[in-house]
Amino acid sequence: MSQAINIIIKIITVIASVVSALYLPKTIYMIVGLFTTRKFPKAANLHKYAILIAARNEAAVIGNLIDSIKKQDYPGDLTTFVVADNCTDNTAEIVRSLGAICYERFDSEHRTKGFALQFLLDNIAKDYGSEAFEGYFIFDADNLLKRDFVSRMNDAFDSGAKIITSYRNTKNFDDNWISSSYALHWMRTIRTTNRGISAMNLTTRLQGTGFLFAAETIRARGWVYTSLTEDRAMSADAVADGFRITYQNDAEFYDEQPTVFRQVMRQRIRWGKGHIQAFGESGGKLFCGIFRSRGFAQKFCCFDMLTTIYPRSIVTFFKNLLLLILRILLVVLAGFMWGPFLGLFAGIGINFLTSWGSSMLTAAYVMITEHRHIPKLAWYRVIWHIFMFPIFDIIGKYSMLIALFSHVEWKPILHNRNISIDEVAGKK
Repeated sequence: MSQAINIIIKIITVIASVVSALYLPKTIYMIVGLFTTRKFPKAANLHKYAILIAARNEAAVIGNLIDSIKKQDYPGDLTTFVVADNCTDNTAEIVRSLGAICYERFDSEHRTKGFALQFLLDNIAKDYGSEAFEGYFIFDADNLLKRDFVSRMNDAFDSGAKIITSYRNTKNFDDNWISSSYALHWMRTIRTTNRGISAMNLTTRLQGTGFLFAAETIRARGWVYTSLTEDRAMSADAVADGFRITYQNDAEFYDEQPTVFRQVMRQRIRWGKGHIQAFGESGGKLFCGIFRSRGFAQKFCCFDMLTTIYPRSIVTFFKNLLLLILRILLVVLAGFMWGPFLGLFAGIGINFLTSWGSSMLTAAYVMITEHRHIPKLAWYRVIWHIFMFPIFDIIGKYSMLIALFSHVEWKPILHNRNISIDEVAGKK
């Protein structure tokens, strides 16, 4: 019996090592991104864009976003559309008073941001035509754009990029450890993935807001991304369809991060559920794309996106749980002794502390490399944010596990930080 258990443990360990090896390219992205990222020449053409904003009871912040759009230095055609989605406040009135085009939607059954965007795009196609705009920006109502945001994104678009994500900063970094952890999370993706992967002309992923996509990328099927995380679903489908998602480091925007633990858990569980859904919906297409796509680069992009949406934390949890049970059985079969038994849990503690330290090092790395985008902080605040950041990662891992066994509904995150782009930029 003990021999059979040892064989099973070895098989599981070998499989886990093989899976871990599949993630080695992500280490390469981090190394490349430390030194460089993709640069785009100044655009020769001014393209026609629509800005899409889904807003639910965002009267406190929507005006500042529209103001930052009006202050863009982009001389081309730029039209702002807002869907006031199931609003009970005066969001729609504010939007119209500021000169943006507003559609109101009331549908208590289909409540995700994806459904709101689908409604908005359908109305734009009906009123302006499906060929009216070359590309579409997606923003959340709490976002603020630096003055040259659209111009820098136009540089990337004019160079031939079809889907482009941007530099995501935060307007409330130092509110508490929660808001700083969110900010470091987005900056970590920039440093460890987006910079390097774009320099290598491969594909990154979209993260909720602050991105631009060409109209042709959704022409075949329309906007069908109505799940809990429309960004992950769109990322997976785009790569499976042969498009690449690039990153423009010079286009920067800001958003408001949650500061309440209850909101964090609700959002992270929703992200976890959406992650699982995206894998279920697009995992098969990406796997097939590894073998059917033309060219090694496209095959690799399908592989890399598949490893991105693969629910690794869930599989890792059950793998570790199974190994723990098997090792406890070995101790019992060998004649129960407290030494080996306690040694198992001591190993768990060491792994936990190692993981915590690794996460802290990542936060410190981001703090150093992205210091130009972070407000000046007292030294003890820097140490505090670095020390607390691992909790954010732990929440992420176990919220996906909770999501696996939960019925999750989309609920809005409260935004109330009434601050202009000039005030935010002045703090940097």
